[in-house]
Amino acid sequence: MDVLSEAITAMRSGRPESFLSTACAPWGLRFGARDGVAFHIVLRGSCWLLPGDGDAPVALGTGDVVLRPHGTEHGLADDPKTPLTDIVQQTDGQWALNGELNGTGATTRILCGAYRLKRTREHPLLSGLPDLIHLPADIGAHPELRAAVELLGRELERPGPGSDAILPSLLDTLLLYVMRACLTDQAKTASSGWAAALADPAISTALHAIHNRPAHPWTVETLGAKAGLSRAAFAQRFTAIVGQPPLAYLTWWRMTLAGQALTQSDANLRTIARRCGYASEFTFVRAFTREYGTSPGRYRRTHGTPETATSS
Repeated sequence: MDVLSEAITAMRSGRPESFLSTACAPWGLRFGARDGVAFHIVLRGSCWLLPGDGDAPVALGTGDVVLRPHGTEHGLADDPKTPLTDIVQQTDGQWALNGELNGTGATTRILCGAYRLKRTREHPLLSGLPDLIHLPADIGAHPELRAAVELLGRELERPGPGSDAILPSLLDTLLLYVMRACLTDQAKTASSGWAAALADPAISTALHAIHNRPAHPWTVETLGAKAGLSRAAFAQRFTAIVGQPPLAYLTWWRMTLAGQALTQSDANLRTIARRCGYASEFTFVRAFTREYGTSPGRYRRTHGTPETATSS
């Protein structure tokens, strides 16, 4: 699996949530802060995004996509001066509007939703994103994203057999296309950070090697050879662009995979240790405890499901 896909998979929790609404001016919606990524798509009409924290409102038109990667509180409205009504999440995970959007003015059709994330182990690829990502519906820009938006809009407007399975898949696809578009745009000007790392042929090759074979006994020299660079040149370049040394990232990613395996599978510690590149269970336990501040067994009992909590 590639780096972007694995970064999102490592943090995702549960199915994406969404709701479709037709709003007639005047209307305004307030979305509270949450542990996840909020998104909005204007399917028809126009509106304003109100970022909060004193930032200027952002005009949105048909086809525009907005992502709030860090779950920051924000609003949407027909006009920046319109009062906002709270959006609340019910116990069954569905979203509900605490009020009405039935004005008599211009109509806007919007899709709003969120992806749940586990912030306790946030991948730096996501944590380094700006608080607001706005992808306007420019002609010719990001055609794959536009195709995904069109498919999603059609499925929501005219649901049919299989929609319950199709919609979550389309929402997952949308997130990946938005992230890809954002990283592509950032890479045009960035000299460091994850957009630059994935766009750099040498560093991208090394990152993919780590993600494709996390249990391999990688060294700075072997990763440098994969990247086509000398040991010293690779170490310096990787650290400058990614923000941490190659082996520090390798250890971080191995421990991230270990945390996933402990909470999502019933594999024993020896098996998990081997999958994460540790020759002995003792070495793995020591590394895991140093990284998480608790033993693998206790972590599994605290964060795992009833099925995984009793495994050892």
